[in-house]
Amino acid sequence: MHHYFKHLECSNCGEIHLHTVPQNVCLSCGKPLFARYSLEQLPETWKPEHLQSRPASLWRYKELLPICDEKHIVSLGETMTPIIHTKRLGEHFGLPELWIKDESRLPTGSFKARGLAMAVSKAKELSINKLAIPSAGNAATALSVYAAAADISANIFMPKDTPTFNIETCRLAGANVTLIDGLISDAGKIVAERKADEGWFDVSTLKEPYRVEGKKTMGFELAEQFGWKLPDVIIYPTGGGTGIVGMWKGFEELETIGWIGKKRPRFISVQSAGCAPIVKAWEDGNTSAEPWQDAHTIASGLRVPQAIGDFLILKAIRESGGTAVAVTDDAIQDAMQLLPTKEGILTCPEGAATVAALEQLLSDGTITSSDQVVLFNTGGFQT
Repeated sequence: MHHYFKHLECSNCGEIHLHTVPQNVCLSCGKPLFARYSLEQLPETWKPEHLQSRPASLWRYKELLPICDEKHIVSLGETMTPIIHTKRLGEHFGLPELWIKDESRLPTGSFKARGLAMAVSKAKELSINKLAIPSAGNAATALSVYAAAADISANIFMPKDTPTFNIETCRLAGANVTLIDGLISDAGKIVAERKADEGWFDVSTLKEPYRVEGKKTMGFELAEQFGWKLPDVIIYPTGGGTGIVGMWKGFEELETIGWIGKKRPRFISVQSAGCAPIVKAWEDGNTSAEPWQDAHTIASGLRVPQAIGDFLILKAIRESGGTAVAVTDDAIQDAMQLLPTKEGILTCPEGAATVAALEQLLSDGTITSSDQVVLFNTGGFQT
C-alpha cells in the first residue's frame, strides 16, 4: 500500500513531529497535532472517479488517512452513512433543502465509531497495547469494541450517571470500566495522572492525532454525496468538537487536491444551555473558552466543560461565517419526539439538539428558507 502520510504538525505552533512513534499533543505547546499528507502528489494520481469501485465505507478515502499499511486496519463495517432529505421536517420548518446526515448507522450506533476505528487502527500499527479514555458515553463504547477486535486493552473512565447502555456495552466488550463521581473532565484528570505509571496511551478527544482523521470522513462523505459541492449550513452538536475540527480540516484537504472549491458551509455549533462554553466564548468574542461551571444536561455527549480544541472549533465557526447557539433540555426532549414523528428517525439527545436549534436560527435570520442545511444526527436513541 502506497501512503501519503508525511508527519504530524501542531495545530497551534506548527512544530513538526514524527508519525512513526506514538504521539499525543505537541511537545512544545500542548495543543492538538494534525496529520499532514503529501497533498501535492494527489491531484495527478487520485481522482473522484476512483471512488466508484471502492466499498462504501470511510476507508474508501485511504489516500487521506493515516494508516500506512492496510493490514493494520481494524474495521467493524464502517458504512458510508446516508444523507436523508427530510421533506416533512423541512415543510415544518419552511426549509425545502433540509437534510440529515444519519450517523446512527455506524457500528456501536454513533459517529464515535469513525474516530475510534482510526485511533485503534493506528495504535495497532504503532504496537500500542494499552489504551485509556475518559468518556461521556459513546466514545467509551466505540473504544471498547474496536480495542476488543484489535486485542488491545481498553481502560474506560466515565461519570457514574453515564447512560446504562454505554456502561454495559463497555463491560460486555471486556474493557476495564471505572465509574467516577464527577464529569468527563474529572475522568480526564485521572487518565492524565495514571497513564505514565500504567503504560496507557491516552486517546482523549484531540489529545491524540487520529480520532480527528476518522471524524473528517464525515465531511468527505458529505462532499461526495452532494456531488463535490458543499451545503450552505452544517448544524453540529458540540461537546469536544472533533467533528467540526475534522470536517474543517478535511474540506481544506479536498480543496487543495482540487476536488471542491473555496466555498465552505457555515458551521453552527449547538450546545446545551447547561453546558455551553463554546457558545459563551463565541458571544464574548473570545478565541478560546473558559471552563464551564456546574455542567448539566440530558445530552451527556454535550456535557464537556472544556474542550482542548476550543480554539480550533471557534476558528472554524468564525472563518466559515457561522455561529454558536445553546438550546434547553426541554427543547431537546421536544425535538427527540419531533424527528421520529416527522421522519421516522430515532435520535440521541445530541442529534436532537440540532433540530431544537433550527427554530431560533430561523427566527433570528441566521438561516433562511433558501439555504441548504444539513443536520448531524450523531447517534441513535439509546437507554
